Amino acid sequence: MAEPLIFDLHKDGRRGYTLPVLDVPAVDAADHIPARFLRREMPLPSLSELEVVRHFTRLSRLNHSVDIGFYPLGSCTMKYNPKVNENMARLPGFANLHPQQPEETVQGALAMLKSLEDSLAEVTGMDAMTLQPAAGAQGEMTGLLIVKAYHKKKGNLKTKIMIPDSGHGTNPASCSMVGYEVINVKSNERGSIDIDDLKAKLSPDVAGLMITNPSTLGLFDENIGELASLIHSVDGLLYYDGANLNAIMGWTRPGDMGFDLVHINLHKTFSTPHGGGGPGAGPVGVKKHLEAFLPNPRVVYDGKKFKIQTKCRESIGPVLGSIGNFGVLVRASAYIMVNGSEGLKNSSAYAVLNANYMMARLKKTYHLPYDRFCKHEFVLSGKTLAQYGVKTLDVAKRLLDFGFHAPTIYFPMIVEESMMFEPTETESKGTLDCFMEAMEMIAREAASNPDRLKNAPLNTPVRRLDEATAARKPDINFFQRPE
Repeated sequence: MAEPLIFDLHKDGRRGYTLPVLDVPAVDAADHIPARFLRREMPLPSLSELEVVRHFTRLSRLNHSVDIGFYPLGSCTMKYNPKVNENMARLPGFANLHPQQPEETVQGALAMLKSLEDSLAEVTGMDAMTLQPAAGAQGEMTGLLIVKAYHKKKGNLKTKIMIPDSGHGTNPASCSMVGYEVINVKSNERGSIDIDDLKAKLSPDVAGLMITNPSTLGLFDENIGELASLIHSVDGLLYYDGANLNAIMGWTRPGDMGFDLVHINLHKTFSTPHGGGGPGAGPVGVKKHLEAFLPNPRVVYDGKKFKIQTKCRESIGPVLGSIGNFGVLVRASAYIMVNGSEGLKNSSAYAVLNANYMMARLKKTYHLPYDRFCKHEFVLSGKTLAQYGVKTLDVAKRLLDFGFHAPTIYFPMIVEESMMFEPTETESKGTLDCFMEAMEMIAREAASNPDRLKNAPLNTPVRRLDEATAARKPDINFFQRPE
């Protein structure tokens, strides 16, 4: 049964609160607040506390989350967030800190931050880190600002960043925001960067190459050493988009591949909550020749105590109003400490195993554009269903009826009718088997009853939406508009 709007639950006389007797002189709000900011009426519903709690609890149960079911969003790494991470972040000694406290009162917190920096530097093969960026995309932009500062200091008049056609969607946007022109590099028949195409487009005004390895196709580029040499030959920098670090953690490192800098999506690799537009973390790591450009302030240790260093002559400056989203950083630190080096290595191993297990089975039913071992994710195509008038979108919607979240669809765009799957390391074989059975059943339905897919989902609280209109013209007004 659909949950009604809270306004429809209204009953006159009900209340969930009782205000105390006014013990200060009463004032008229109109005497202190301009009239244009005052509401003439506030038609809030009248309900008891119990009714409000039950309403929002029922609504919460309609949402899909990783705590409820499988969430195979490719390139998003929707793995389970261990509750020990939450427990650590909620310790009073962490949770009750204020960002402006004197250094001598937060030595433990600063020590934790410096330890996390060192751990992330070790995992990535970098020499120095900043924890300041508040999200992966902001980390991405921070890294590009460092690239720009490096070339500016050297007097390099470089204007271009190279990005493969399988790159993350945020990469071109970040480049544009920093003022770089994007040069698109093609993929070859194996899904790797086309070396010949890169050579043809490489020039002295290229500031760097921005890639993730493995790519968004889930494929490791065997030519990474040659790519690094080519970019460095024009004094460019090799930038690692750390979105897919989950596939290689403990097995190889961007720094060992020739990368000069990296940003890390902590919510993907180190199991912190997805920010969803809220607090996140996108640390940036650099090799020694770029350390001076890291954002300030930074946490440093002078041999006796930890300090917050605010003056760095060549720094790009702060990118956040603090040294980072502390609670998120505590969670990542807890994840690293609980797992240790062997545990982190095993996380990547199981992520890769699960992805290849799924790929080997599903390629019998759906088209596999690049038939080779994948890493933590893989991409299938739904183009074979076109003969029944069925699209990848229909497959994704039908999965909701089976209690599964859909994979990432229509990305990367170089694969027709693409579906990107990332099972992560935290899912059991039983869960993966159930999901693949659903995918196989949907393929059979496409042939036998395509209209069923085209009208899906069939049993969710909300049926198929006009998503384009919902995105472009959202109606989020709680109050009835005047006629």
